[in-house]
Amino acid sequence: MKAIAVTIFHRIADPQVFDAWVCDVRSAAEATPGFVALAASNRRDAPLDWAIAVTFESENLLHEWLDGATWKTLVRRGAERGLLRLSSDLVIIEGAVLPTGVGIVSSNVSDGMEADFHAAHGRLKKAASQFPGYEGAAVFPPSASGEWRSLIRFRTEPQLSAWLQSPQRKEGLPAVRSSLAQDFSVFAQTTPLGTTVRRMNGKTAMTPSWKTAMLLLMVLYPMAMLQSKFVAPVIGKLGAEPWLSVWLGQVFSVALMQWWLMPTVSSWCRRCLDPVDGASLRISLRGAAVAVIVYAASLTVFATVEWLQ
Repeated sequence: MKAIAVTIFHRIADPQVFDAWVCDVRSAAEATPGFVALAASNRRDAPLDWAIAVTFESENLLHEWLDGATWKTLVRRGAERGLLRLSSDLVIIEGAVLPTGVGIVSSNVSDGMEADFHAAHGRLKKAASQFPGYEGAAVFPPSASGEWRSLIRFRTEPQLSAWLQSPQRKEGLPAVRSSLAQDFSVFAQTTPLGTTVRRMNGKTAMTPSWKTAMLLLMVLYPMAMLQSKFVAPVIGKLGAEPWLSVWLGQVFSVALMQWWLMPTVSSWCRRCLDPVDGASLRISLRGAAVAVIVYAASLTVFATVEWLQ
């Protein structure tokens, strides 16, 4: 799992000082084992935070960087130039629950729509700043992920939740979506079986079980049919006993679902699976309708195509 450290700074009069310091950090980080990428936040809009996000291949490697003499020296030199950290480093582990009060959204911006994307985010940040507990926001251009990432911070989880579910945010989202190549995704923990986990009002919010079950069936049925047609005969020809043949088939199926099929299909259905953005009745019914269409298509294919039977 990749790990990210976000460091936020007080604004200063001369942005070139910040840019020069970021170049120093980038040069040092690139020479460090496990380094993946570094991104500096967009500073076009005045309300946005000045921040950097450093990504490493694992949490251990990230902590080695944060605890190392190189980073501490860079922070001290930045402070000598007037760059003072606004808060402690935010450590974000991909796939894990986010720090309290922090929300992150990933977006694929359409070519030529960057200005519209920034303008829509500027309006969202202005609206969010009117909510209790708002502490800041930053927008990072694409780096290793190839996606723009927007980070927003509130003092507590309930305050973040109030913003995420607010009419003001919902009114601003269409303008953001109009600048994207595909719908944005909320940074959340997703299990191998498609359950998305979010923290809401200090409690854990999860994808409803019926959605996870429908998604699992949508993937499991065609995979089981194809395995019985193509994989089981190959195992049988190798001379495996039935008890071993079944076990080997299950190993193949579990590995395929764990590391490829379910993560891929879950990413396609991420909005419906999200316990916050997918909670509305309209999105839930639309997701269920898509699943039913896939069921019908799968049954039709395997019932009518003889060489698949």
